[in-house]
Amino acid sequence: MSARRPPAVNRSVSWPVTRFAGNPLDRAGDLRNDPDWLAECRAEASGRALLLWEGRPLVREDDDQLVWLSLDHAFDLAPDRSAFLGQEGEAPVFAVEIEGADDPSEGPVRGLGRFVEMRAAAGLLPEPEAAMAGAAKSLFDWRRRHGFCAACGQRTHDACGGWKRVCAACGTEHFPRVDPVVIMLVLHTGEDGAERCLLGRQASWPTGRMSALAGFVEPGESLEEACAREVAEEAGLTVTAVRYHASQPWPFPSQLMIGLMAEVSDDDARPDQTELEAVAWLTREEAREVLADRHALIRPPTPVAIAHLLLQAWVEADR
Repeated sequence: MSARRPPAVNRSVSWPVTRFAGNPLDRAGDLRNDPDWLAECRAEASGRALLLWEGRPLVREDDDQLVWLSLDHAFDLAPDRSAFLGQEGEAPVFAVEIEGADDPSEGPVRGLGRFVEMRAAAGLLPEPEAAMAGAAKSLFDWRRRHGFCAACGQRTHDACGGWKRVCAACGTEHFPRVDPVVIMLVLHTGEDGAERCLLGRQASWPTGRMSALAGFVEPGESLEEACAREVAEEAGLTVTAVRYHASQPWPFPSQLMIGLMAEVSDDDARPDQTELEAVAWLTREEAREVLADRHALIRPPTPVAIAHLLLQAWVEADR
C-alpha cells in the first residue's frame, strides 16, 4: 500500500446510534478519487469484502455475523460489481454484489452462510456490520438506477470506488443521493397536565402495528416545515414546536430518517384515511406497554426503526 493514509476520524462525539448508523470505517473520501490508490487497495492482501446478493448480505449460520471474503475471491465472483467502503486501520474494505435469480449460497458460496433480507439482517448483525451492509446496499441500489446520464441519456461508468458515476458523452458527474424523511413523535399536553404521544397506522401494515408519523421533505422546505405539513396532512393537527432527536440511514433504497419530537396545539387528531387509517393517543404507561409488546391492541414499531427509538426516548424522559 502507498504511504498515504486517510485522515483520522473523530469518534469522540456521543449521540444516539440508530441501526444502520455507526459505520466504523474511514471512508477515505479524499483518497478514493485517486485510481492508482484504489488499485493498490484492490491488490492489498489484508483487504476483505462483504457479499450481497440482490441487496441481501451473506451472513454466517453459526453466529449471525457477516461472511468476509478475501478480495481475490470476492472480485472473482463479480468483477464489475464492487464498491470501496473504506478502511479499517490500513486494511481496505469493499462490497461486492451478485445479481440474478439463482441463490449463490446454493452455488459459488455454498457452505459459507445464507443471504438474509436486509431488514431482517438489521436485527441480526452487530451494529457496525449492519451499518456497513446498509451503506453497500444503498450504493448498489443507486448505481442500478443511474446507469444512464440524466443530462443526455448516455451510459455512465463508475468512478471513485463506486461513489460517483461519470458520463463519457457529456462529462456530467453523478453522485449518490439521499432522500430526507422527517419522522416525528407527535406530543400534546392535556388539561390534566399529562403529556401524551400520537401513533398512526397505515392500512398495509401487519395487524395492530402503529408507528410515528413520517413523510418526505419536499423541495423548498425546512425540516420544521416538512414536519408541520405532514402532521397537518396526515392527522389534521397544528404543530407549535419541533425539536431534533436523532437520525437514521435507511437503505430502502437510500433515505435519511430525521427523528423529531413535535408538539401540537390540540389533541383533535383525524387520520386522513389515505396515509393513515387510524391514530391513537398514548400515555407514557400505555407507551411502555406498547414497547414491551404487551398492549392489548397496539403492536410496537419494529425495533430496528428510529420510530422505536423516538418512542422509547419519550417514555424514558420522565425518569
